[in-house]
Amino acid sequence: MSQRRVAITGLGLVSPYGGDLTDFFARLTAGESAIRHQRIDDQPRALSIPFVSCPAFDPDAALGNPLVAMMDRFAQLGMAAAFAAWDDAGLTRSADGESRDCWGVSWGTALGSTLTHEKVYRDLWQKGRDRLSPLTVVLGMNNAANAHISIQLGLGGVSMSHTVACASSAIAIGEAFRRVRGGEAPVMLTGGSDVPQAYGVARAWEALRVMACADADTAASACRPFAADRRGLVLGEGGAALVLEDWDHAVARGAPIHGEIVGYGTSCDHSHLVRPEVAGQIRALNATLTDAGLSAADIDYISAHGTATAEGDPVEIAAIRTVFGERAEALPVSATKSMHGHLLGAAGAIEAIATVLALREQAIPPTTNLTPDTLDPACSGVDHVFTGRRGVSLRTALSNSFAFGGSNAVLAFRAVPR
Repeated sequence: MSQRRVAITGLGLVSPYGGDLTDFFARLTAGESAIRHQRIDDQPRALSIPFVSCPAFDPDAALGNPLVAMMDRFAQLGMAAAFAAWDDAGLTRSADGESRDCWGVSWGTALGSTLTHEKVYRDLWQKGRDRLSPLTVVLGMNNAANAHISIQLGLGGVSMSHTVACASSAIAIGEAFRRVRGGEAPVMLTGGSDVPQAYGVARAWEALRVMACADADTAASACRPFAADRRGLVLGEGGAALVLEDWDHAVARGAPIHGEIVGYGTSCDHSHLVRPEVAGQIRALNATLTDAGLSAADIDYISAHGTATAEGDPVEIAAIRTVFGERAEALPVSATKSMHGHLLGAAGAIEAIATVLALREQAIPPTTNLTPDTLDPACSGVDHVFTGRRGVSLRTALSNSFAFGGSNAVLAFRAVPR
């Protein structure tokens, strides 16, 4: 079977910057951090940490009351992002006579309905209640986001949820891409959402000692990927969605095309649950280049996983240096987690959107909080983007997602002339 080109026709966000794509990318390119100091409460206890939230998100306005009551916040964010991407693609929410029996959903989440699960434990064990809401099971399903999306948009094809830690939504996008490219589905809605605001989740990440600490005055600069003084990641909530479409199908209906997805590669380090391995990331990068029919010389930008952890950052740069050789020194690399935080299962999707917009706008967002003077020598050897660049020439780009459990996923995108 011949492989089909895959267009990206819709992009949707629920982000700390709001949902406007142009504003989102402009603020990233300007290096604007959305990280703030926030209290994660579990009365009478609380944890104050740097965090990224979406305070402007109103689930009632975005979804309507009947839906909101049946959805954990992670599913609400996912549905809102999915609706935004669907509308952006110029698709109607009702089928309007066209069969959608083969159209599908591929969604990523690392935590799923954690807020619901924590509420259940609190109600049963802290408050001593012996009855729960009859909606508890449907609220607590980790496949709730993709299920609701399929139902609301009438998508009768595959409805998958992927839980692969920080690579969840990157893998969801890659698997959706494969289905469209292989002719199994003309349209796939894909992305991810997560809400790590549960008190237990925050405490668990704190115990792992990979989470940045900062006071209210310095929270915005808490996440410093590739810097010698980096102190760890910053958690965040959000949702991001893309509509992937058979190229001919998109052209036939006059759809907007933001870009093209051209490759996807995965690997497993098979060595350690939380310690990344250079060899595994090299395999994922090489697999993506092979899948896309690209060489190292073809890549113009890499959106790094870049979590600002002590072990993760040097390993990622070492993998890039190995794969790209001498080309690496002139290859722009940046990590947008320095601004929007680590959205866990949604990270790959929001970074994929940022990468597509970089190609579309011919601009590169920086790794904010990083300077030539603070760069860790162990992370040198690539062209770090310290301040946003505009008016650049970008044809192809990669987006890296490397997860606990050793799961690695890399996506390749190509610009489309505007």
